Amino acid sequence: MSATAVDTRPPAPDDAPGRGSLSAETGRARAWRWLREHAVNVVAILVVIYLLVPIVVIFVFSFNNPAGRYNFTWVGFTLKHWSHPFSDTELTKAMLTSIKLALLATVVSTVIGTMMAIALVRHKFVGRRIANFLIVIPMATPEVVMGASLLSFFLILGTPALGFETLLIAHVMFCISFVVVVVRSRLIGFDRSLEEAAKDLGAGPFTTFRLVTFPLILPGIFGGAMLAFALSIDDFVISNFNSGTTVTFPLYIFGAAQRGIPVEVYVVAMILFFGTVAAMGLVTWQQRRAEKMTAIRPEQEASDIVLPGVA
Repeated sequence: MSATAVDTRPPAPDDAPGRGSLSAETGRARAWRWLREHAVNVVAILVVIYLLVPIVVIFVFSFNNPAGRYNFTWVGFTLKHWSHPFSDTELTKAMLTSIKLALLATVVSTVIGTMMAIALVRHKFVGRRIANFLIVIPMATPEVVMGASLLSFFLILGTPALGFETLLIAHVMFCISFVVVVVRSRLIGFDRSLEEAAKDLGAGPFTTFRLVTFPLILPGIFGGAMLAFALSIDDFVISNFNSGTTVTFPLYIFGAAQRGIPVEVYVVAMILFFGTVAAMGLVTWQQRRAEKMTAIRPEQEASDIVLPGVA
């Protein structure tokens, strides 16, 4: 009786049952796991793209050469608007008014806000909790309500007349709160042992503040100032209530939108955007530099010192 030969070889990969569906399920599971692990990053990237799309459109259409007054359709590429961005005298005057207003409001609100933040963090006085609460009110109040209330206040007071002075008062009022919040957060995380070390070495209160406290909180002050400048130069609602005959850059854009916004507005807007990005980059660099300075411990500095004659 002859033995029958049995094929004991494993089946070929193509012959394995369900191998294709198993690979597909494994791929889907891997993709789903990657999506769950990177969901926050994906959402953040989509949000950034969503925020940057209008800016990209403005940047692209700043090189457009429209046939009429409206810059809504692409006609052709040109650099003439970038070569003469301030050819419109009304636009230039409104831009200079906004810059002057923003600079003055930034200086005044930064000085007052910094002193208020130091008082709220370093000192205890009657009404401190109420003051902390009142600081947040201008930030939470709708701009329409704030603008209308300021207009009523100026009209009841009768002086000064609606114009640049009332705009300055209004901008300083709503910028102070933002400066206080930024500087206060910097002061709360401040290492007080650095000031105590300076006092132990014989430094007075003013010298300690000038050489120790002020340089370390300067990034917070600068960040609050930049935030105040950005809020002031971009404000429309409150300015529209209290401007009188004064025309700022946002008010000019609102008026020009009814008859066609010139391309120079797009150019000036991009110049402001690039300047703001550069300023914020400088603030970030200063903050990281200050964090590195505060992270240095005395023992680390001592270990870096090499005494002469000591190996």
